[in-house]
Amino acid sequence: MRTDYCGNINAAHLDTTVTLMGWVNTRRDHGGVIFIDLRDRAGIVQVVCNPGREAMFRLAESVRSEYVLKVVGRVVRRDAALVNPKLASGEIEVVAHELEVLNGALPPPFQMDDTGISETVRLEHRVLDLRRPAMQKNLLLRYKVAMAVRRYLDAQGFVDIETPMLTRSTPEGARDYLVPSRVHDGMFFALPQSPQLFKQMLMVSGYDRYYQITKCFRDEDLRADRQPEFTQIDCETSFLSEEEIRAIFEGMFRSVFKEAIGVDLPALQELPYAEAIALYGSDKPDLRVTLKFTELTDVMKEVAFKVFSGPANSAGGRVAGLLIPGGAALTRGEIDAYTEFVKIYGAKGLAYIKVNDVTRLDETGLQSPIVKNLSPVALATIIERTGAKSGDLVFFGADRAKVVNDALGALRARIGHEKGHVSGEAWKPLWVVDFPMFEYDDDAKRWNAMHHPFTAPKDGHEEHLAGDPGRAIAKAYDLVLNGWEMGGGSVRIHRAEVQSKVFAALGIGAEEAEAKFGFLLDALKYGAPPHGGIAFGLDRLVTMMTGAESIRDVIAFPKTQRAQCLLTEAPSEVDERQLRELHIRLRNPRPAGAA
Repeated sequence: MRTDYCGNINAAHLDTTVTLMGWVNTRRDHGGVIFIDLRDRAGIVQVVCNPGREAMFRLAESVRSEYVLKVVGRVVRRDAALVNPKLASGEIEVVAHELEVLNGALPPPFQMDDTGISETVRLEHRVLDLRRPAMQKNLLLRYKVAMAVRRYLDAQGFVDIETPMLTRSTPEGARDYLVPSRVHDGMFFALPQSPQLFKQMLMVSGYDRYYQITKCFRDEDLRADRQPEFTQIDCETSFLSEEEIRAIFEGMFRSVFKEAIGVDLPALQELPYAEAIALYGSDKPDLRVTLKFTELTDVMKEVAFKVFSGPANSAGGRVAGLLIPGGAALTRGEIDAYTEFVKIYGAKGLAYIKVNDVTRLDETGLQSPIVKNLSPVALATIIERTGAKSGDLVFFGADRAKVVNDALGALRARIGHEKGHVSGEAWKPLWVVDFPMFEYDDDAKRWNAMHHPFTAPKDGHEEHLAGDPGRAIAKAYDLVLNGWEMGGGSVRIHRAEVQSKVFAALGIGAEEAEAKFGFLLDALKYGAPPHGGIAFGLDRLVTMMTGAESIRDVIAFPKTQRAQCLLTEAPSEVDERQLRELHIRLRNPRPAGAA
């Protein structure tokens, strides 16, 4: 029905007749000549409708934005003064011979080139929002990324194997989405949080290089980079070491960036987890920001200032400094704003010292309400360790280590970008490695798996599992880019006796382990190979490439931060008949018509 896409018409088509179809982007009447910008997913071409063809011209006068047209016309060169270098078709225009309205359209609720549309309006009218060039660019790039992934993995001998969407509920860190069974009264399927268990069983089955681009489901609180259903590039291998696995997928990551957006990423550096936390307060640091933490816990143990000495002498407490070069120029209003910012992360406040004269380590050269509470030795050590100079400022975090890390880590990233403390490099990828096997839950008084309970310990660290789980380091790794976790994985446990020790460290008894993971434990008894893998978030990866603010901008039909679809109005009520079929009765049904 058409000879080409609108956006593909260029000077190579001069003096040919083309048949185009698309939507009216704009229509302009210039004193008897009508210009129509016709749009499809490839771009825009200018169509000229002259009054000499009377019937066609009258039809052109009637069309409006978002009408669907068929145009038959001849490609001619534009006048030199009218060339539009912003368009691929900017050198030419199509002089229409025939015009057909394939469908009319109501006036749209927003213009396709409007950049100020609220997200609520966009999501309510997502069908129209997806017509906008920015959204089409995002989704076409998403397709390009997925195809680049497939080509790379195919060349590396990986096989695409589907795993079930209806499975059993297993504890994997987030809430499951449950699906009631009509056939089995009172029983439920769960939508998979990941294909983790299935891909491990595929390794036992001998499919030594598996991958899948698949949906995962987690019923958790949402943020800009989370959705209740998201897409994962899921991969698993057998008979490869941790280093070999990382080498394959670093190659994939760099290859996809090159093929999709033409970027040559630098080689990925390795950063141990403990160092990442010590220097940046985060296991996904943005290394473009040049600011670093200074450890001060030991310095503050003997000071009279309880705000510092309290956490310094508490188990799990931390005191750290963050040097801001030139920070003495910060206004009181800016410091107050940063103080409110760190409270979001649980900090009670934000102490600071402005270094006005580094040669005078007292209230004359150091400006801060806390200077009088710190000994000359402590002040001298702070200056020496941080490397502060005249004109600098040091912020302090003092609390439980997690609060300090979260608050100062977020402050580091914010000030770094706001005040220009960045390296100037566009991309800073890295591997964060050597994660702890477990993290302690102070409220529940128990150890939890930092990644998942199937992660293998480093060689020799099995001995810590029974007596001192906190010392055990995992064969786990995350790929981080510009402060975002792009992917994470690990070498898995392939021996049943090691898996049992990990379950014991997590407080999972033999009966509970058999009830929840019996099918995996049984599989491990039948010649399980050494295996490991990684999963990348496709949504996050494309978001990073496009520079979008949210992963919702790279998903065709996303949910809101309240896990709702404004287009289809899901979730929704179901009728009583469906509930009876599923043997479900609502304990507190909502009143009819309630919002």
